[in-house]
Amino acid sequence: MESEALLDAYRNGIDILRRAVAGMTRDQLVARPVPGRWSTLEVVCHLADFDPIYADRMKRVIATDRPLLLSAGHEAFARSLTYHDRDLEEELALIDLTRRQMARILRSLPAEAWDRVGIYRNDGEEEERSLRRLVETITGHIPHHVAFIAEKRRALGLEPA
Repeated sequence: MESEALLDAYRNGIDILRRAVAGMTRDQLVARPVPGRWSTLEVVCHLADFDPIYADRMKRVIATDRPLLLSAGHEAFARSLTYHDRDLEEELALIDLTRRQMARILRSLPAEAWDRVGIYRNDGEEEERSLRRLVETITGHIPHHVAFIAEKRRALGLEPA
């Protein structure tokens, strides 16, 4: 995907997420209608927690030479960060603001910046991750999880978003 199209998709991810949760009540947001799966609010909180993590990774790749990019435990976050006590609109606003800021930064970069790399470390393994790959990964994060929200809406008897 070309950089401009990728940035448009990245920036517009919040619109996809907002449509996915539109019209859901608080009870529907915290329901777990699919056994073994997170609630819709937990999914949104996960997205809101990881967007800033990816923004930090991207900023460090842009600003420093070959920074270490640590992994983050999504299950530990879900267990420990009181997802059901959080506010949907606040979580959506965080994602929106993070993506607006990062899209502006990314659009200002010279083409060669997209090839800068960080060193991703997970369970002792290391691998280079380019700025482009980081942006592609986080751009796909919301659509990936929106499919799970759609599954929950169906299980709750709600119209598709």
